[in-house]
Amino acid sequence: MYVMNEEYIKDKIEKGINCTSVNVTGDGTHFEAIIISSEFDGKNTLERHKMVYSVLQEEMKEAIHALSMKTLTIEESKN
Repeated sequence: MYVMNEEYIKDKIEKGINCTSVNVTGDGTHFEAIIISSEFDGKNTLERHKMVYSVLQEEMKEAIHALSMKTLTIEESKN
């Protein structure tokens, strides 16, 4: 079982996806993330979420009960 906190999730996402910004909040089992990355260019929401879920695959099995995400390109984050 992983010790799950916002910083762990943030670090894991940053290691798996080249991000401009990652902000994670949560209560230990339910988390929200705002992720800005040029890697999301040309991808729809489902494809973007799959990218993040693939990075957090092991954690999603046991330690993270729910993860709500906003996945934005750099251009989208400016709006």
